[in-house]
Amino acid sequence: MIVVGGGLAGAEASYQLARSGIAVTLYEMRPAKMTPVHTTGNLAELVCSNSFKSDSLENASGVLKEEMRRLDSVIMEAADLSKIPAGKALAVDRQLFSQLVHQKVTSLPNVRLVSEEITEIPDTDCIIATGPLTSPPLAEALRKFLGADYLYFFDAISPLIETDSIHLEKVFRASRYGHGSDDYINCPLNEGEYIRFVEELLRAETVELHDFEADLLFEGCLPLEIMAQRGVDTLRFGPLKPVGLVDPRTKKQPYAVVQLRQENLGNTEVGMVGFQTRLKYPEQKRVFRMIPGLEDAEFTRYGRMHKNLFVNAPILLDRYLRVRRNPRVFLAGQITGVEGYLESAATGLMAGLQGSRILRGDAPIDFPPTTALGALVHYLTAPAGNFQPSNITFGMFAPLPESIPQKRLRNEALAYRALSDLERLFFRKI
Repeated sequence: MIVVGGGLAGAEASYQLARSGIAVTLYEMRPAKMTPVHTTGNLAELVCSNSFKSDSLENASGVLKEEMRRLDSVIMEAADLSKIPAGKALAVDRQLFSQLVHQKVTSLPNVRLVSEEITEIPDTDCIIATGPLTSPPLAEALRKFLGADYLYFFDAISPLIETDSIHLEKVFRASRYGHGSDDYINCPLNEGEYIRFVEELLRAETVELHDFEADLLFEGCLPLEIMAQRGVDTLRFGPLKPVGLVDPRTKKQPYAVVQLRQENLGNTEVGMVGFQTRLKYPEQKRVFRMIPGLEDAEFTRYGRMHKNLFVNAPILLDRYLRVRRNPRVFLAGQITGVEGYLESAATGLMAGLQGSRILRGDAPIDFPPTTALGALVHYLTAPAGNFQPSNITFGMFAPLPESIPQKRLRNEALAYRALSDLERLFFRKI
């Protein structure tokens, strides 16, 4: 089987196919042809955040992670092996993570990795998992093949900073509500500092979008400056919220806080949490150095925007992630309309499992919406009037038969049912 794209979804799909005995030819155009944001030729290179979000079963993403672990996910194995401190979140050393995935997938005897750009849809059984940065020739081929225009939105990534360029005497280490082991560096702002920061953020020059693109920003990943336009307190109730943090020097909650998250095992870089932006690079340096502790910050990567492609999945895909008009072609990853690393890998896992079963002559798996995997694929393929990309949420799961008013207990019940159903109905059969 052919897999096109060596990101999270493509790597996971290839692994699932190969471990089931299916010969895989995996096409990844890097390093022969690079994208604007990738820097290596490794499979599953992370280009945005290094976080896979919450690892707690009280969160839908935590349930999805656990389901993937139980189905032998190569992405989850590599994430667990490259984990770095991040409170309740599962954050990874991005270089080690991609190295581990690359090694595990390419070491399988029935996987052949080819560094070549694919510009047409293969005329055979295949999984297209080229992600948000699908090359223009293949994007055009997909548009013609699917018989429908792509939907798309603009995504933004946060800057990275050299850890030793931070004035540590002006910041404090803590995890929100004490979860974790003081895993985040917190830059506290008083009211005056916060107001001046927002004012300069609004004055800063940005990389402009075309008029027809202005309404296509994804609500779940808005640039910082767009959020600031919605009101002076928007950031303070969003990515700069101080709730759950106490400055040990003042014994008080700051007015606002910028959090920095460790990016690698050596802790040489930190990422600015929630600081997706389309500010011009000199403006990022000027404005972000106004933050206490970052006056001399050295940026190893500036924030930037890129175009994310995704299809109208409810119309184009069936519940096994096959293209309705040609069931030999599967789609996986962000191109399906999921949002996030974890969700992308999950669709790769499902496409790989389904593809391997169908090629072996077995019936595909109907993941029920009581499971996280089933809930995600149901969201993608159920009829929708205005389909939008989304992360996994408990709201996607099938409702519980009984009403549980307390949110924590309700989420625990959803998690227990999901894992029980996966174990009972699928795990031993795959």
